[in-house]
Amino acid sequence: MNMMKFLFFLVFMFPLIFNLNFWMFQNLLFILSFLFLFLSLNSFQVFHLGSFLGCDILSFGLILLTFWIGGLMIMSSYMIYELNLFKTYFIFIILLMLLFLFLSFSVIDLLMFYLFFESSMIPVLFLIFGWGFQLDRIQASLYLLFYTLFASLPLLFSIIYLNYYINTLCLYLYFEGIFFMTYNYLYLFMILSFLVKMPMFLVHLWLPKAHVEAPISGSMILAAIMLKLGGYGLLRVFNILINLCNKFNFIWISVSMVGGIIISLLCLYQIDLKSLIAYSSVAHMSMLLGGLMTLMSWGLSGSYLLMISHGLCSSGLFCLVNIIYERLGSRSLLINKGLINFMPSMSLWWFMLCSSNMSAPPSLNLLGEIMLINSLISWDNLMLILIIFLTFFSSLYTLYLYSFTQHGSFNFSIYSFSQGYIREYILLMLHWIPLNFIILNSEMFILWI
Repeated sequence: MNMMKFLFFLVFMFPLIFNLNFWMFQNLLFILSFLFLFLSLNSFQVFHLGSFLGCDILSFGLILLTFWIGGLMIMSSYMIYELNLFKTYFIFIILLMLLFLFLSFSVIDLLMFYLFFESSMIPVLFLIFGWGFQLDRIQASLYLLFYTLFASLPLLFSIIYLNYYINTLCLYLYFEGIFFMTYNYLYLFMILSFLVKMPMFLVHLWLPKAHVEAPISGSMILAAIMLKLGGYGLLRVFNILINLCNKFNFIWISVSMVGGIIISLLCLYQIDLKSLIAYSSVAHMSMLLGGLMTLMSWGLSGSYLLMISHGLCSSGLFCLVNIIYERLGSRSLLINKGLINFMPSMSLWWFMLCSSNMSAPPSLNLLGEIMLINSLISWDNLMLILIIFLTFFSSLYTLYLYSFTQHGSFNFSIYSFSQGYIREYILLMLHWIPLNFIILNSEMFILWI
């Protein structure tokens, strides 16, 4: 019952909210990350299988990312501690979210996965409502809620239908071809909720709004974990739908790849820094979805790899934007210029995280994208044309982000010179080191299939 240990660790942190120091929770979450890392790397099969919790390599990577980002979320939310913006409730919301996400990735029952998958939306909603920036946060929260709720009701019906026909909901008992029915609606209903959560192009409008209005912790968890729930769900249910996938997947691959190029072009005229990074997330997810839908082992491994790497990279970029926002009070590219003069030492971290975002070696993004490109070109040679445009524009908007913020005429209305706090450098380092060093041990991402 090893998974139960981690569940109890999280549950017993709730009573400590009123007694412990704000920063102690950050330390506890890092301790939890290392405990999970060292106690779990012992098998490539399903391990720690209990009454309703289990873990395989796919769950392992995502749970570890959840705990790690949870600690970093608290570390980045210094202003909530400093201004005492209901910090007790804030910790409560974060712990609740981590609990739901941990259970989403570790339950072995499809109906319970659905339950926790949907529940994880509620804490994000409260984060945006309670600690968001502008009044638009109410509209952003409603977008988030209705997009996900609308798409997830068909999934519930599909799960009940599956249970009626197969008499089991255990994720690990499904195997390829178990479901020979060519029931087209089932295929659509099963994957629609996950496509919205990823989000796929055409159902992505909730994401930039939610990112722009969310506090830094909300943006980090949305980019790092929430988008990965969609990919995780697809990887789990495709075993059942294998026959229908061969029939219909070309639609999603085409939509997501063309959509990725359109979104990359959209990135090039964003003024808001957060909005730019949010749209770049959609562009990355479109390539991930394309590779995943080919159902080749390259594509499945690459999609898992890119989930982990994008989680760390995108979260780190949001942290950088927040560091600037706390000093200048603006996220506009028109005001944030010449930052290399204002915060010279932070410019290095901008460079390192931007280079990872455009898949420069030795980042994990590079390995993930190479795998996805392999799978897409194997699927159809014509994909090469779309991939060329997608990767070119991806580099373009990342360079645009870096050069516009760091170079250019310095905004003299600031009249100051600033260095980052040690806390901020550690925060960025804890994003960048795993992102660029896990590539040394990347076989874990390939052996899970």
